[in-house]
Amino acid sequence: MQAVTEGDRRKEVRVLLNQIQAHPERDWTEARRRLATLNKLIAGPPRPRAH
Repeated sequence: MQAVTEGDRRKEVRVLLNQIQAHPERDWTEARRRLATLNKLIAGPPRPRAH
């Protein structure tokens, strides 16, 4: 299993935002919750790596 990096999170944010922009007619409630979580993770202090 690979660790999730900040770059992975940023990429997921871009993908979700592109999907929302391309299809604004859909219900994006869950995607918006995921975006909020991702943004908190990106903005927060880095966590120490577990060995």
